[in-house]
Amino acid sequence: MIPSREVHDILSGNLVCLLAFGAVPRAGVYDNEGALASRHGGRANLTEPFQRFRGALGMKVIVLGPRDPEAKGVVERHNGYLEASFLPGRRFSSLADFNAQFTEWLERANRRIPATLRCRPIERFEEDRAAMMPLPPVLPDVAWRHSLRLGRDHYVRVGTCDYSVHPKVVGRRLEIAVTAQEVVVTCAGEVVARHPRSWAKHRTLTDPLHDLARHELIGQHRLVVADDPEEVEVRDLSVYDRATGVA
Repeated sequence: MIPSREVHDILSGNLVCLLAFGAVPRAGVYDNEGALASRHGGRANLTEPFQRFRGALGMKVIVLGPRDPEAKGVVERHNGYLEASFLPGRRFSSLADFNAQFTEWLERANRRIPATLRCRPIERFEEDRAAMMPLPPVLPDVAWRHSLRLGRDHYVRVGTCDYSVHPKVVGRRLEIAVTAQEVVVTCAGEVVARHPRSWAKHRTLTDPLHDLARHELIGQHRLVVADDPEEVEVRDLSVYDRATGVA
């Protein structure tokens, strides 16, 4: 399961599947997904992140055309099988719990004999893997990255959620890296925030250490102001009396 249909989440899920299989297909077949490709004049043009991903793997890409049920029938039948056989009656406490249950169920399902295949899917794995390419020594970077300057509220927004950052770097340039699992914020190479990725929308996630540091900085600022020996000059009001001739 992935948290969204954004390109970084789709590619992250794709990479997890390839790592589990331990190989890369010579050609990957993809649906006409807008985050991966756009069509101009009937030709599919890969988006820049997808092109980098494909290039790092050395994989050819085949993008299916719109309104092509024959080409997509196998995938749609599998999706229907998952919805009817895996999801009913289950409860999930988290993303990790969902994927753990799904992995366990999939291992059992791959040992069954489908009527169309007439053999166990697991029996085809080694044959398929032998026809595939090895994983590259350097895997593609599928994280979403962004740079910004931290505001005074010391939070950064990813999607619709706000994540706290240590207030000591307010006003400085930050680098944000987002994966399906976590949000990591760095400043000049130092990690100043690390949060689990929220799948819920419109949430505010605050690290207790960041909140404590904020209150300490506010307290220090108030102490400095209170102890400042250079007080604001108080004007002698008799000056106005003399200027107006009252005194």
